[in-house]
Amino acid sequence: MPRKSEPTERTCIVTRETKPIGDLLRFVLGPEGEVVPDLKRTLPGRGVWVSATRAAVETATRKRLFGRGFGEEAKADPGLPDLVDRLLANAALGTLGLARKAGHLVAGFAKVEAAVRSGEAIGLVHASEAAEDGVSKLAAALRRRPDGGKDIPVVRTFSGAQLDLALGRSNVVHAAVLAGRAGEIFLERHHALERYRGGPAAPVTATDRTRGGDAPQD
Repeated sequence: MPRKSEPTERTCIVTRETKPIGDLLRFVLGPEGEVVPDLKRTLPGRGVWVSATRAAVETATRKRLFGRGFGEEAKADPGLPDLVDRLLANAALGTLGLARKAGHLVAGFAKVEAAVRSGEAIGLVHASEAAEDGVSKLAAALRRRPDGGKDIPVVRTFSGAQLDLALGRSNVVHAAVLAGRAGEIFLERHHALERYRGGPAAPVTATDRTRGGDAPQD
């Protein structure tokens, strides 16, 4: 979050567009002049801003735009776009664990189905390798809700192993995000990851998936 005295918009060094900082990634220079991602926007020093997509970070790296932005030599490793991807994924997975500790997430098919039917679920998480049978049953349960589940984001980005590690338990295949700030933060950070990877501008919902198959993930 910006401090009260700081601007809420910045200019992307790639597109030269002025955007809200929520649509940008901040980078600073490290001690050896290396370009360092600052996802939390808290690192000291002058920052430059890049649109929050992999394509923009790749362009800034390939065309050596960081040096122009900083006004001095800047060493952007070719692996910088991959590093940003990992940091965004880790940020989302970290908040997934916090959501469970806060009571804003349940795992296991029966608990997830109950959360869907009761209307408590504000998002669904499926392991990337989850069987379509279980995914389809939960999607059907969502459609039976009064709202048809049309605004419920569906996450299929992470493997079962990643979910196991994030939640501190084994064999996680399905989970439901419940109302509460911790769960909302996970969905926001996952959306940031999807946007970086070139996904849709809005979170993918259950009805999006059943309407035309899975949306592109990467």
